[in-house]
Amino acid sequence: MVCLDLEGVLVPEIWIAFSEATGIPELRRTTRDEPDYDKLMKFRLDLLKKNNLKLADIQRVISGMEPLDGALKFTRTVQERTQLVILSDTFEQFAKPLMAKLSWPTLFCNMLKIADNGSVTGYSLRQQNGKREAVKAFKSMNMRVFAAGDSFNDLEMIREADSGCLFRAPEAIRKDCADLRCTDSYSDLLAEIDGFITIGL
Repeated sequence: MVCLDLEGVLVPEIWIAFSEATGIPELRRTTRDEPDYDKLMKFRLDLLKKNNLKLADIQRVISGMEPLDGALKFTRTVQERTQLVILSDTFEQFAKPLMAKLSWPTLFCNMLKIADNGSVTGYSLRQQNGKREAVKAFKSMNMRVFAAGDSFNDLEMIREADSGCLFRAPEAIRKDCADLRCTDSYSDLLAEIDGFITIGL
C-alpha cells in the first residue's frame, strides 16, 4: 500500500493559491513552514475572519486548480501496481474537485465547520495524528506501507511506515531529517515505490 500527502505532492498548495488570488501574503504559510497544525489553522481562520472571506471564496480558487504536472499519470501508474490512499490535512469541502482531477484515489482528510452564512468557524480533525494513525491501522491489518510527503506533518507518517521518503521537501526539512531519503521527481518516487513492492514479493 502507498500512502501519499496531497498538497505539494499531487496538487499545488491550496492556501498558497488562495493567497495569490486574494493578495494576502500571510495566507502563504503552510505545514512546510509551521509544524504546529492547530496554531497554523487558528492563524488562517483569523485571517479569513478579518478579511470577510468565506468557504465559497476558497472553493472558487480551488475550482480553477489543476494537479501538478505529471501527477495524474503518476497516480494512475501507482494504482495499477498497488493500493493508493491519500492521507491529507486538507478538508472535504476543499478536496472533491481535486480528487475528480486525479481519477478519484481514496482520500482520508478533515472537515471544516461552516456557519449558515458560509463563514469558516473552525475545523474537526479526523483524529489526532491522523496520518500516522492511519498507517498504524493499515499495518495492523498486515499491510506493508510506503509513505511519502513534503511537510512537517508528514514526518510521523513516513517514519511509521515500513518504508518511505520525502518528496520535493523544502531545504529546512531536508536538513532536519537527514535520515530520510528525498526525491524530487515522480519517476524517482515511482522507482522508490517499485523497489518497495519488489522487496515484498
